[in-house]
Amino acid sequence: MAFAIKAEVRDARAKTFSFTAQKTMYGGKLIGAGDTIFVFASENEGGQGLIARGIVTSAEATPKTPGIVRQTPRVSITIRRVALAKTPLGRSQLKAFCHWKDGRPETELNFMLYRQATNKIVGISNAASALLAEFF
Repeated sequence: MAFAIKAEVRDARAKTFSFTAQKTMYGGKLIGAGDTIFVFASENEGGQGLIARGIVTSAEATPKTPGIVRQTPRVSITIRRVALAKTPLGRSQLKAFCHWKDGRPETELNFMLYRQATNKIVGISNAASALLAEFF
């Protein structure tokens, strides 16, 4: 399984990325060292969408806060960048893919990353991973 993260990225050309206590959805809590991850710089924080592909070098679950019944799992990860995106892919390119049950990888990415504005780590299908690989 491959993963994608949408988060604030301060330096899109950094050789390593570190993200602390990131929300996980759609299987994102299963991320671990050695996994492939696609990095999306969140447009909500001035980013441009897909910027890099990397390998997770460390992943650590954030402990839950006692006394709170419902909590979204969070994970802190470090990523070693292996490639920079050559073609743009972000909210504007994925916006048209909104028929949630059409089975297209573009629709999967739009649903997981942009249906809700929150930044997050998500698990993606092999089809979505193959599509994203075409941008490098």
